[in-house]
Amino acid sequence: MYMRYFSRLMSAMAGPRPVVFSGPSGAGKSTLLKKLMKEFNSVFGFSVSHTTRNPRPGEENGKDYHYVTREVMQKGIDDGDFIESAVFSGNMYGTSKAAVQAVQAQNLICILDIDMQGVINIKKRTDLNPIYISIQPPSMAVLENRLRNRKTETEESLQKRLNAAQVEMEFSKAPGTFDVLVINDNLEEAYVHLKHALLEEINMVKNVNMSS
Repeated sequence: MYMRYFSRLMSAMAGPRPVVFSGPSGAGKSTLLKKLMKEFNSVFGFSVSHTTRNPRPGEENGKDYHYVTREVMQKGIDDGDFIESAVFSGNMYGTSKAAVQAVQAQNLICILDIDMQGVINIKKRTDLNPIYISIQPPSMAVLENRLRNRKTETEESLQKRLNAAQVEMEFSKAPGTFDVLVINDNLEEAYVHLKHALLEEINMVKNVNMSS
């Protein structure tokens, strides 16, 4: 179950247009984003989300997430410091205004990795005006296989993710919800599709940085 709390973005943020990535866990968002940022490290900046969950092996505070207590996160939400926040599987997640502004201030395209409810509410309640991209697996069967191979989930947690993924995959089919839909069946082909969709924005940032 998702619980969402949003504060209205007070004004349009200055800088390049952000990109919102969404899609179910196991669809390959993280892998595609890493490839994108490796090739265009001077163009994209990742908005580091906040969470109250514990770090997984290999994750770093301030890089993968800002790991905070529930008290700290709730105060930030109450103070209007977050664009969006959610509770999933008992843990809080959210994107702060400061995280987005820090990226845009460097004339970088800010990447936002959020879920379905985040997409809905950012469309309704902010003036971010991002490019919306959905990363999807080719099928539920492939997704389940990927998640099981991770061996990081309990069966209960896995089923929750699969149920959420089913809803997200249906949501992604609604006309006008996303600007770009990438089916990640073959990683390299999916990456080419993704890169092509963002090429105009990438070139705009490159040209500004070259002339400055």
